Amino acid sequence: MSGTGTTAAVRGEQADGGNAEESPASPGVLRRWWARREWFLVILGGLALAVTLTWPTLRDPRHTVPGDIGDPSLFAWQIAWGGHVLPRDPAHLWDSNTFYPDPHSLAFTDTVLGYAPLGMIGSGMDAAVLRYNILYVLLHALAFVGAYALTRQLGAHPLGATVAGVAWAFAPWRLAHAGHLNVLSTGGIALSLAMIARGHGWSLRAGHRPERHSPWWALAGWLVGAWQITLGLAIGLVFAYVMIAVCLVVAVWIGWTRWRRGRFPLGRRLLAADLIGGLCFAAATAYMGLAFARVVQLHPQADRALSWTEMYSPPWRGFFVAPEASWLWGARHAGARADLPWPPEMALLPGVALIALAAMGTFVSVFRVRHRVLLALGTLVAVLLALGATLPWNGDPGYLTLSRLLPGWAALRTPGRMTVWTSLLLAILAAGAVSAFVVQARTAAPWRPGLLARGKFVAARLALLIPLALVVLEGVNRTSHPEVLPYPAAMRAAPEPVLVLPSGGSLEMSIMLWTTNGFPRVPNGLITFNPTGQERIRAISTTFPDTASIASLRAEGIRSVVVLPEWLGGTPWEGLPNRPIDGLGITREQIGGTILYRLG
Repeated sequence: MSGTGTTAAVRGEQADGGNAEESPASPGVLRRWWARREWFLVILGGLALAVTLTWPTLRDPRHTVPGDIGDPSLFAWQIAWGGHVLPRDPAHLWDSNTFYPDPHSLAFTDTVLGYAPLGMIGSGMDAAVLRYNILYVLLHALAFVGAYALTRQLGAHPLGATVAGVAWAFAPWRLAHAGHLNVLSTGGIALSLAMIARGHGWSLRAGHRPERHSPWWALAGWLVGAWQITLGLAIGLVFAYVMIAVCLVVAVWIGWTRWRRGRFPLGRRLLAADLIGGLCFAAATAYMGLAFARVVQLHPQADRALSWTEMYSPPWRGFFVAPEASWLWGARHAGARADLPWPPEMALLPGVALIALAAMGTFVSVFRVRHRVLLALGTLVAVLLALGATLPWNGDPGYLTLSRLLPGWAALRTPGRMTVWTSLLLAILAAGAVSAFVVQARTAAPWRPGLLARGKFVAARLALLIPLALVVLEGVNRTSHPEVLPYPAAMRAAPEPVLVLPSGGSLEMSIMLWTTNGFPRVPNGLITFNPTGQERIRAISTTFPDTASIASLRAEGIRSVVVLPEWLGGTPWEGLPNRPIDGLGITREQIGGTILYRLG
């Protein structure tokens, strides 16, 4: 269906909707009722969907987390630290209480800094876990609302926009990242693009409409984009480069329009809004980028070689494999998933229904043909980039080319996360297809008197819900929700800085979460490299307690050591509780199954 034909059909329906004889339940009345309440209902529906499709996240939100207890503990600590330090000592935001005594430790890994204001609500470990779970649900709701807003602005029918919102916010591939709050926090991308498009009066269906310019919407879009950048550069850096590319395309379009028509297509107020908003966006990107660049200066071992990208590059079949946590496809794809080198980053199924709808949307849509072609080409580019080094010539040209040319891109070691953009473009194509189905259904089954005609109308409307039902079904999860490790009683009595043993492995992330009770300084923490100070203290402590280790720990400023006996097996600290302390000038105390050593 062409854009012109669909537009004519919609105009005809609008004319029919204004008939004075329409019944109270006729489409014209229903459309006006929806128009007055649309965004309230969309937000409410997004929240309801998020609670339902992330269940049982909110069943026990103070003690369990979705996915595993590793990364969620890390992100819960990050948010709590930001909320703790910003009102007290914002100048030392990046110098966190973990990885003592190394400075700038908040930037040792991707940081969801934009959530820090929420960390000011409540205190302690229980509040940190509760806050994390609420955010986990809300970010899914925001992703739904953002994709809905974007596709609606581009010209989709509400049903098409709903399908796009569900398909993007609850795509099967996202289930592999249940513990990666920075990867899941993508709602600001779609919402920012929607606001900027609204501010510039632009859509895929109607093109550019100068009379609909709104500088305030454009500025708000840029500010939302700046906030999105602060939720981590793992996703935000690509977003920044996409925005640069969009600005370059718009600049070419402005120059072309000025040359062809002799006039400037954007007003001064709108340009001012773009300039101010763009500067805010650039400042947020630079602020985050410089923070992580500083880490590489302090710790050269943090710089990731391109071999990381090659190791995490998925094969093409990964786009048709769902994660284990997918209720519909997880078990069915177990064999295919076992063939993937690293399934958590290579099971990239955007959704079978979404792929099918997007394929239809390439040929049947309310959007113009040239726009559909551009969306399809954009999807292809995103897919090729997501393959990383598995492309011919080892991804060069391709993802590895960008890693060599674009600042910061080499740190994006997981090309598969480009599926964020693949699924968004597929969702837009799908929204156009579903919107075309709505127009066709209205034309085939108009609202007329008579039982048979009304029956056909209702049947046609119910059939339109099939795409929505399919994308909802693919979003159902079976994500595990383990309990976080309980807070050791000895940590409450330990003078800080305190070293927790054993040190190393995923236990370190739970230790980081434990420190949200008071934020004592600890050398503990887990990232993809070993900071200098942590490595030194860890090596010193392997012989603890003896004269040399105690003297060295005191020299590092460590005042106490907490030992977790049940975690010592198979580590260099195995048997530590049985080592004598006589004559060493320290004390040992058993507290609730843990041991506290005070170094004096």
